[in-house]
Amino acid sequence: MERAFWKSILTATLLSIFSPLASADLQPDYEREERLAQEAIAGLFDGEVVYLNDGKRDFLSFLSEPDNSEFDGAILLLHGRGFHPDWPQVTGPLREGLGELGMTTLSIQMPVLAKDAKYYEYLEILDESFPRIEAGINFLRNNDYQWIAVVAHSCSVHMTMGWIKKKGDTPFDAYVGIGMSATDYGQPMLEDFPLSSISVPVLDIFGDDDYPAVIKAAESRNAAILAAGNSKSRQIQLSGPDHFFEDYEDLLIDAVGEWILAASAPE
Repeated sequence: MERAFWKSILTATLLSIFSPLASADLQPDYEREERLAQEAIAGLFDGEVVYLNDGKRDFLSFLSEPDNSEFDGAILLLHGRGFHPDWPQVTGPLREGLGELGMTTLSIQMPVLAKDAKYYEYLEILDESFPRIEAGINFLRNNDYQWIAVVAHSCSVHMTMGWIKKKGDTPFDAYVGIGMSATDYGQPMLEDFPLSSISVPVLDIFGDDDYPAVIKAAESRNAAILAAGNSKSRQIQLSGPDHFFEDYEDLLIDAVGEWILAASAPE
């Protein structure tokens, strides 16, 4: 009890020190988001442009539905910090690669800040991502996808974990975190992820050349995942990749795709 009290005091203190913009009512950079959206649309070769609404404004997403697929689930894809739904690192390759495996994907635009914004600044806008995650899941449910996996990279892991703390894991059926625990230098995580309370299957996947924060926290993440007790949950460390899986896209696609098929299989 005493430890939890002092941890809450430390969290509040660090936020006040490292988040000087918090009192300025930090908001997402919608102008930058629009530039990213136009860049993504201009480079789109496969998929359908779909605009969803988060309760305040429309936001971009890309829907890809393979023909004659035997996989009847869908994947909600969430990109890394400051990127767009078809970013050429991680999200774009996954969107294409999982589609080639016969999986429907909905890749959505997450809130962004200025290009030089850091982890503690993004903590101030985590709540802005929650309605977008829900809008993506609701869209897939309304289109008759009954099994949904959330696949998040980097900053979107923090966003989804914040959302799960508030909403629980009932809205989705499996979770994939890529490069979990990523932060900026000198900005450690202020709260643990709620991995021990997530009952659906969880895949924690990262490369052995990932950021130090990701690798350092791997053991504690795995302990929390094991404590949750789902027999389909896994932690996978791939040999070679850094945080963005440059030149290791196929390795990531194969690992994520194989795990999703196993997680979605009936007991």
